[in-house]
Amino acid sequence: MLKIYNTLSRQVEPFKPISEGKVGVYLCGPTVYDYAHLGHMRSSVVYDVLVRHLREAGYEVTFVRNVTDIDDKILKRAAETSEHPSELAERIFKSYVEDYRRIGNLDPDLQPRVSEHIDEILKLVSRLIERDHAYVSEGDVYFRVRSYADYGKLSHRRLDEMELGASGRVSDAESERKEDPADFALWKSTPVGAPCSFESPYGHGRPGWHIECSAMSMHHLGETFDIHGGGLDLVFPHHENEVAQSECGTGQPFARCWMHNGFLEVNKEKMSKSLGNFFTAREMFERIHPEGVRYFMMTTTYRGPLNLDWQVDDQGEIVSFPALEDAERRVEYMYGTRKRLLQIADSQIVDGDDEPDSEIAQFADRLREKLDDDLNLPMALAVHAEMLRAINEACDQTISKKKKISRAVWSAAVSAMDHAAELLGLGAGDSTDVLNGIRDRKARQLGIDFEQVEKLIEDRRMARVERDFVTADRCRDELKSLGVELLDSPTGTTWRIP
Repeated sequence: MLKIYNTLSRQVEPFKPISEGKVGVYLCGPTVYDYAHLGHMRSSVVYDVLVRHLREAGYEVTFVRNVTDIDDKILKRAAETSEHPSELAERIFKSYVEDYRRIGNLDPDLQPRVSEHIDEILKLVSRLIERDHAYVSEGDVYFRVRSYADYGKLSHRRLDEMELGASGRVSDAESERKEDPADFALWKSTPVGAPCSFESPYGHGRPGWHIECSAMSMHHLGETFDIHGGGLDLVFPHHENEVAQSECGTGQPFARCWMHNGFLEVNKEKMSKSLGNFFTAREMFERIHPEGVRYFMMTTTYRGPLNLDWQVDDQGEIVSFPALEDAERRVEYMYGTRKRLLQIADSQIVDGDDEPDSEIAQFADRLREKLDDDLNLPMALAVHAEMLRAINEACDQTISKKKKISRAVWSAAVSAMDHAAELLGLGAGDSTDVLNGIRDRKARQLGIDFEQVEKLIEDRRMARVERDFVTADRCRDELKSLGVELLDSPTGTTWRIP
């Protein structure tokens, strides 16, 4: 049975959906004013694996990830780039979709946008005013925080001890329009004709930051749904305010379970543009294969911090990301294993009594056990590594020692790797394409001449045919000096950059 740490109760709890066999998951998605960074990728991978795991367990999952396409940050960036805010938002949204897919995530079932849910937002605002949980002030509408007795139950902080404001989204002028400093905006007034401005009973304006998620999640998943996810930085004020306005608006519990992934840290500091340690996903994809980045995102428990380290040269230029590079090597090993397995000829596969090792035969059950344990991603990778090792040992017996492999062992190995691709999103690509892509990028970074490499490989092949082993060894040594490692197999010779 799946157990999840619930931020609301601060306990790991058995997961039981509201409706038998069905699960509603809502994830706070991006504010589309700038390209996705590595922190976004971590969050996306965590909840992608969660949804995959729930579906593998037999649940019918509705996965909703919102898009904030109306926000002060978007308006500010659009002014800087001389774009209309909606055009900027659409361009950046498409880049997010591309990056999410490149790292191996499945598309969510729904990606609702704020701009498409103004009616739902205004209905919720109106309901809160009617119930005296909100008030109008000079065209703005604010939520009365002290009207909700349970405010603070998600972040487990007392209202009087909280730092007020919303990540720089509150101006001094707005603060003066509030009855109480703790109150937050549900609707912000704007001049007629201003970008991203909509008509409302309170005058022209646009939604506040928090109201959007309540309106969209409840519209698509119901007033009470199963799982609400997001980054740890959203617990307060964003998610705390979602709980308050939602439960005051409906009189019903909001999300049953709250999941929060930890920060991505760079050299043990939170990633930040001001610290110069900020990396977009597409920048990193130029240095590390996206699947290597995905693997790295699973190397620590999702609730804890994930540290990205780097090494610099004498000029202060970044020359390597050790943890990411190690993750990429593991991806190479994974695809190399799959390639070896699929290269075993039909003539080497026989019907027999041999059974696969437990690491292969029991992989699906062992993986499910680790993911059931509050989505224990590091242990899931450990089980995955044991499975790959066992498959390589079977391949060694077949390829190197010319032994036959039973169809049961071969089929179980293929099935285990397919299951890893389906559940973890690891290994779903074409082995040759992935391995060659990593190799070619590394070779370009080292300034290796591809034509020279191919010529030396062909010269070596011809020398071996002619039994000129001195020349063959010389070619191999020359390739090695370039940083090239040869991989000989029954189907020919390929190369890699170790």
